[in-house]
Amino acid sequence: MDELFQPVSRLKGIGEKRAEALARLGIQTPYDLLYHVPRHYLDYTAPVPIAATQPGETSVIRVKIVNKSAPQYIRKGMTIYKAVATDEVSDITIVIYNNVYGFRALRIGEWYRMSGKIQGNLLRREITAPHVLLDNSKNLICPLYPLTTGLSLQALTQAVKQAIAFMRAKPFEWMPEKMRRAHGLMLLCTALEQIHFPESLDQMFAARRRLAFDELLQLQLGMLIRRTENQEKTAYPMRQDTDLEPYFAALPFRMTDGQRQAVAEITHDLCAPVPMNRLLQGDVGSGKTAVAAAACYFAIQNGVQCAMMAPTEILAAQHYQTLKEFLEPLGITVGLLTGSLRVKEKRAVYVALADGTLQMVVGTHAIFQKDVVFQKLGFVITDEQHRFGVAQRAMLADKGGVPHKLVMSATPIPRTLALMIYGDLDISVLRQLPNGRLPIRTFAVTGKLRTRAYGFIRQQLEQGHQAYIVCAAIEEHEENDLQAATTYAQRIREGAFSDYRVGLLHGKMKAAEKDTVMRAFRAHAYDILVSTTVIEVGVDVPNATILLVENADRFGLSQLHQLRGRVGRGRAQSYCILVTDHVTDDCRMRMQIMSRTSDGFEIAEEDLRLRGPGDFFGERQHGLPPLQIADLTQDTALLHEVQETARDVLKSDPDLSKPENHALRLEVLRLFARSGENGRN
Repeated sequence: MDELFQPVSRLKGIGEKRAEALARLGIQTPYDLLYHVPRHYLDYTAPVPIAATQPGETSVIRVKIVNKSAPQYIRKGMTIYKAVATDEVSDITIVIYNNVYGFRALRIGEWYRMSGKIQGNLLRREITAPHVLLDNSKNLICPLYPLTTGLSLQALTQAVKQAIAFMRAKPFEWMPEKMRRAHGLMLLCTALEQIHFPESLDQMFAARRRLAFDELLQLQLGMLIRRTENQEKTAYPMRQDTDLEPYFAALPFRMTDGQRQAVAEITHDLCAPVPMNRLLQGDVGSGKTAVAAAACYFAIQNGVQCAMMAPTEILAAQHYQTLKEFLEPLGITVGLLTGSLRVKEKRAVYVALADGTLQMVVGTHAIFQKDVVFQKLGFVITDEQHRFGVAQRAMLADKGGVPHKLVMSATPIPRTLALMIYGDLDISVLRQLPNGRLPIRTFAVTGKLRTRAYGFIRQQLEQGHQAYIVCAAIEEHEENDLQAATTYAQRIREGAFSDYRVGLLHGKMKAAEKDTVMRAFRAHAYDILVSTTVIEVGVDVPNATILLVENADRFGLSQLHQLRGRVGRGRAQSYCILVTDHVTDDCRMRMQIMSRTSDGFEIAEEDLRLRGPGDFFGERQHGLPPLQIADLTQDTALLHEVQETARDVLKSDPDLSKPENHALRLEVLRLFARSGENGRN
């Protein structure tokens, strides 16, 4: 098996430049080539008669070459080659551009199968730049791979064939035979060969099922092992008889049943002898901070310090204000620690944390810097965890030895995705909105109705409310027609809203500038805030009742839902207007979903179905290995099958140390190594 782990540059036909191109695809060895699976296939198994093809559509035909024409030199750098072929009922012209080798390979009298776009009319058809296969080829289903600059499909295919030859010489299998047979899975080497060069579509689907099962099982095992490792003894078990009534009594509102249930689940975990690892997941405006504050009150009554880490200074400052309002009347000290604080202010916080006089600190990544020392950090909360790297989260947890950990997320995550991303956490979900909150009314319109939308915004402003307008870009660019925040703000200041105060907020501004603008908007120094998606998470201005999103077609459903959550945070009726000038069928469907429901979990399921799991968060920061084969939109049933298997395996062999699981353990380690995951949560 050594040949599979040699540098890929040792393969025939792979020189230095092709090796560099393969490295860009994450391929360093022939073994990596085996798992670089096709993105789809050209299926030549069912060719259609030439007469049945439709101009403008891609078809597969089976034809014999009748004659070849002389090359046509159109201009410098452009040569067209033509040949006539027949299926012995109808004729078709084959058109090839700038590919003399492909043209020469076509032999008069030979039969071929071709896939390409049909041009022409019902009487005279052409097939343009077709993919060509000999009619007697063994494999009539051909792979199409993800490629990169400097790497052709032919070169990659030949490299994969060499990797498969190495595998055939020394077959391998990590799955115990009993497990493989119990789930009706093909042998691993057979699956790897059939995923690249399937003998039939049935074989391809069977190969994909085996490889998806492998990937999901290894991922689940890695997550469950990590969860077990987190079950080391905590230094901070808490008292079950800790009284929360003073906290509940001091709240200016009554908690929902869902909030109280979440508090009960969290405080139950805080009393356990092992550290809590729990996700508090709630839709925008569901009251997660009030739940987190209850947990902090509970922990502080047990003599430990608490820390909450937020991804931005705006969000950290907001949490700080909210937690102060909840906790300071109860005699609890709350501090703020961000990068923009003056040195003197930071030092004061450092001293208070070290001597224990500061019981709760809220901050950005600044709170896990080396200068920060806690007297007794027993409870760590991370907000919007997927926006932090794994190492950052671990650095904060390390400051408390083995503290309890709560992760908060306002990003509704489909259950299948949550099971994968947070497989090592228990989950509490807030589905109810706090009492008195009204559902946001959402309207999708084209740009032709923008003036009417402005009139509606003006009505809200006249009632003393405020508005957001979100743009997809910061500055204008010639290559696209996106509304840009900077020019948009200037335009409405001078035009439609010249009698109102218009603020501007975008991602290129310094943290202190952003903070100044948000403070001014919150204090109603601005009536309208024109912004990019920097307001997407957490910004809380209860007086803002209307949000207009320009170029709404450029955002995913979940992102639109997050943006919509900036309004509807007070008791007044709120509105969201989605504006788009590019109304495709897909866009129409997404706008209808947004207008129909305000349930973030339903929207997340639809978003996952429409976009797939590849990049659900917009940025890959959730610390998991990327799924290369399994598809969470299709493989839900397989995932449940895998989860049962993973639990059974670990029940009998918790750390995969038995000889029959040795190869499986190596595969789990290899999978997590691919993501740079360090096994810490």
